[in-house]
Amino acid sequence: MATLPPEIIVDILLRLPVKALLRFRCASKPWCALIDGPNFIKMHLNRSIEHNAHHSLILIGWYLYSVDMDTLDEAVQLDHPLKNEEFGTEVLGSCNGLLCLAVGIYDIVLWNPSTRKLRTVPFALMEFMMDSFTISQFPMYGFGYDYARDDYKLVRMVQLCGEDDDSFDSHVKVYSLKTNSWKRVRDCPFCFRYEGICGNNGMLACGALHWLGFRRLVSDTTELIVAFDIALEDYREVLQPEYLDENFQMSLGVLGGCLCVICNYHGVRVDIWVMKEYGVKESWNKLFSVSQPEASLSFEQLRPLAYSRSGREVLLEQNNKKIIWYDLEKKRVRDVQIHGSPRSIKAEICFGSLVPLNGDGRIDGKKQQAQEKKKKRDDFLSVGFKLVL
Repeated sequence: MATLPPEIIVDILLRLPVKALLRFRCASKPWCALIDGPNFIKMHLNRSIEHNAHHSLILIGWYLYSVDMDTLDEAVQLDHPLKNEEFGTEVLGSCNGLLCLAVGIYDIVLWNPSTRKLRTVPFALMEFMMDSFTISQFPMYGFGYDYARDDYKLVRMVQLCGEDDDSFDSHVKVYSLKTNSWKRVRDCPFCFRYEGICGNNGMLACGALHWLGFRRLVSDTTELIVAFDIALEDYREVLQPEYLDENFQMSLGVLGGCLCVICNYHGVRVDIWVMKEYGVKESWNKLFSVSQPEASLSFEQLRPLAYSRSGREVLLEQNNKKIIWYDLEKKRVRDVQIHGSPRSIKAEICFGSLVPLNGDGRIDGKKQQAQEKKKKRDDFLSVGFKLVL
């Protein structure tokens, strides 16, 4: 290896998974400096994304599991920093090999499962003026990368509903990994309908986070795709496809880095649309349409996860219970048998990366914060409208 030109060595190393690169850091000081360098880290990540390599499927049940995408054979339980027996762990987002993990609405960390480095997200106080509002919603999160500032950001939205059913107020904060702090940004002019204690997580595509929303809470039934630009920290509406039949339940997804719309026609048929060129309405393309009789497949919900290496199949999450392959050419479904997977699952794609978090690998002051967090939980339950994170 010593006789090889430096550019050949770099090219070889860029093809290796993170586990091997971490071992090769010990080979020499020059190799360690190379592998730890920001340019190499970016090149390695970009190559993995471009070639659809070095990524895994994260299965979210009560615990978190990782499955190698090349084999999809065995689920390995992750020993992540928020793992405990009492509470389940939520994945708020996945971006460039980083996972944003949360337990309840109090403990949040950014974690790189490949390097096992982490950064604890500090608490952020949020209060509303309650004079004209009656209902408080749980927080809605999104996690992504700011290309303009080379920064990772966590977005948190909470909205209150008014007594007249159509008025609402929002409180939006953004956490920056670079500054390790939260800041208040402009309130969202759209309203959302929430599901679950952690709300609906934003779908990350093309530098923006996406949710389904409305212009008004009750009187407007036209569902919109609302985008939050991570770099500009502002909102916009994304134009939708020209649907031939609009009698469906809509959800969002991401496939191959492109925004997707999933149209569920009440369990009879599912259409999946992909926006090939972001922001261009004419670029929406119906990737496939699958019906239950055609596929011999019972579904309430389908969500696209990833393309196969050949691009001829799409990996789908079905009914939060199983993973399947759908052949785009033959229009056939093939079950994926993952040994050790949880019974009820939600899946995320995570690339192996060397992206640093500049953390020390510990959850600092966790025991010391326990009494304070218990008090905040008691305040939240008793007041109901003050949310302290």
